[in-house]
Amino acid sequence: MKPYKCIILDDDEIDLLTVISHVKKNPILQLSGAFYSAEEALKFIEKNKIDVLFLDIEMPEINGLEFRKKVMEIPVCIYITSYPEHAAESFELDTLDYIVKPLKSDRFSITVQKIEDYLELKYKAQLFENSIGGDTFYIKEGHEQTKIKLHDILYLEALKDYTKIVTSQKKHCVLKSIGNLLKENYFQSFIRVHKSYAVQKQYISKKNSSEIVLNNGQIIPVGRMYKENLDI
Repeated sequence: MKPYKCIILDDDEIDLLTVISHVKKNPILQLSGAFYSAEEALKFIEKNKIDVLFLDIEMPEINGLEFRKKVMEIPVCIYITSYPEHAAESFELDTLDYIVKPLKSDRFSITVQKIEDYLELKYKAQLFENSIGGDTFYIKEGHEQTKIKLHDILYLEALKDYTKIVTSQKKHCVLKSIGNLLKENYFQSFIRVHKSYAVQKQYISKKNSSEIVLNNGQIIPVGRMYKENLDI
């Protein structure tokens, strides 16, 4: 996946040029665009896939926190700002790192390493890197691939950006949200019964308005918004 495509947004010309200089010194980063204007940056993002966003906070059109909310699809967000007091709020927006200006080479190198570590984990953990067809597929776990059969899966459990795949033998964890996982063809037999759970309908032995019981006796809660999926 390297180099990783990035853009920079900062309304200060000197600060923008400084970040550009640091980015160009790191071969794992590919500068796709640098912008003074949030509006121009948004237009660019609409048409281009970006891996990393370097972003200031205090800007005239829209502040960096609000900007991030509009582009949450970008995997990595790095704030480079003169305002340390916004750090806590920024990390609620999936911020990978927060740098207080002035930007220095040694500090930027730490950030680049964080970017590389995070994105390598993210992309290597993609669930369907090597499908072998039928009801069997592979998932990445560390440096190894694990084969899983669909009919062995008891349920799926959401863990923020990850999903736990629970079988009768073992629990596996993949870097993919449960919502995105259920869009995959392999999981068409699963239904969402709770914001945190999905099951295979044919494995349900009992159900009511608050919970379901699977064939193996496992009890799964039912969310109010998902009752219609079970015809309750």
